[in-house]
Amino acid sequence: MPQPFEPVTAQGAFEVTPSDTAVFVRRPAALYIGGAGDVSVETQNRDVVTFVGVLAGSILPIQCRKVLATGTTATAIVGMCYGTVQEV
Repeated sequence: MPQPFEPVTAQGAFEVTPSDTAVFVRRPAALYIGGAGDVSVETQNRDVVTFVGVLAGSILPIQCRKVLATGTTATAIVGMCYGTVQEV
């Protein structure tokens, strides 16, 4: 018998201040983008990538170590943590 759908919800969240040097203490599993723009991140695997033209209200399902100041024009970014908060 199929299992009922269980929505996945964030267990924690924090404001993100883009920085080229600061590594997150709490690693988000996704980013909420409040204000439209580009989002440049360093992923868990230390890849650097820029998501271009992210719309306001979007959720990026990306685990990252940093949201970089260089290349990020989006605003009101929130890190979202699911399940047990991963401390580093």
